[in-house]
Amino acid sequence: MRVVVRSASVWGPGLPGWARSVAVLRDPSLWDGTVVAAPSATALPPNERRRAGPVTRLALAVAQEACALARVEPSEIAALFSSANGDGGVIDAILNALCTPGADVSPTQFHNSVHNAPAGYWTISHGSIAPATAVSGFDWSFGQGLLKAAAEAVAEAHPVLFVAYDLPIPGPIGMVRVTQEAFACAFVLDPDPEAPGLATLSMTYDATTSEGDAPDSAAFRQLARGNPAACGLNLLSALARRDEGCIRVACFNGQLKIEVSPCLTAPQS
Repeated sequence: MRVVVRSASVWGPGLPGWARSVAVLRDPSLWDGTVVAAPSATALPPNERRRAGPVTRLALAVAQEACALARVEPSEIAALFSSANGDGGVIDAILNALCTPGADVSPTQFHNSVHNAPAGYWTISHGSIAPATAVSGFDWSFGQGLLKAAAEAVAEAHPVLFVAYDLPIPGPIGMVRVTQEAFACAFVLDPDPEAPGLATLSMTYDATTSEGDAPDSAAFRQLARGNPAACGLNLLSALARRDEGCIRVACFNGQLKIEVSPCLTAPQS
């Protein structure tokens, strides 16, 4: 299975968007870990912007940047949103309300509690009727989501926007399900082998092992251990360095083996 990565986006500590993160992804010794707030979800109408939580705003920020860099119309591209935790902050608030005598569950909180809320906000913000899917696969959510997005792109013969994101969970749940930092990344995947892009990915699924490659740098290894979406750091680094090589990403009950080949025709800036 082969797709072209037309663009990539990233947002996390010390990684404030693709353009400002390329140098750090190429040389992780430059990473300072500074926490950066995600940009406002300006594509959302004002009412929806007020309702959207930080998880949705983060997912939409990287999705918007990836589409802009690939020069694709957000209203026309199919999208796949992948998150291990969903909106843990909303779930914590709802559980607190349920455990508090006389407290009510906010309709807005209930609206945001469903796992596909970011996908729904994405389609609302752009008036899109293109398919938008939400998936989750615990610590394997990045690999599972990337595999499904690439499979859809190839099977349906159209580009797919893939977005992976997770935030720390507050409250008692967060003490059991520890996520250390906010992180998100996005990629526009195109099945057209002639499409301009950063690299071509040739993917195979291996069911005999479920091990993935950890980042080479200690700082990025810690970030990847602390957030399931940060399992995309190896791929992001390879795209930034325009490296040719093999990346292994853990999937549930298997491994996604990705051969990365830089494109000769780069996307226009």
